[in-house]
Amino acid sequence: MLCSKTAPYNKVGITAMATGDKDPRLLKIWNQSEIPVLYRRGNGSPLLVRLPFSPTNRAWLKNDRRRNPIWHKPEKYWEVPKSWFEVLIKESLVKYKKVYVIQPFNPMEKCAPACWNAVGAECECSCMGANHGSGNPAGKWHVVSDTLAISWGPRRYSCRLLTPVEHHSH
Repeated sequence: MLCSKTAPYNKVGITAMATGDKDPRLLKIWNQSEIPVLYRRGNGSPLLVRLPFSPTNRAWLKNDRRRNPIWHKPEKYWEVPKSWFEVLIKESLVKYKKVYVIQPFNPMEKCAPACWNAVGAECECSCMGANHGSGNPAGKWHVVSDTLAISWGPRRYSCRLLTPVEHHSH
């Protein structure tokens, strides 16, 4: 069950550093077809999305949004505005119960209160999302079950597997 749209994130998992131009772990995650992948490249670039196949993927992505998703047939991914990032994470967690998030990572950017008190999924600091939104544990709405850092050419990326937080009644 998901909490409010503004609830912070709960991060647990492992961290692994990788070097080299094209890390096979990132390729394996990007090429798998069971769990959605949201790839936020940064620098204002559109969001790239891979979804498990469904003939309704275009309609699901567009939803009631103004812009149409662009299908890149040879590479088998969707391109959507970067502004859809947060809502697609939440919608993916509802529909698929898991989503991989790949986004820029800066090992020199120190984790600080801006990260701890964040309410969205964008995190480029050295914690790779492990502490993101941890300032309010009662409002967490998803768990990071796996985290890794990857060098991809001159850029570094973190990859997190997000799942919804289960709420138990006592």
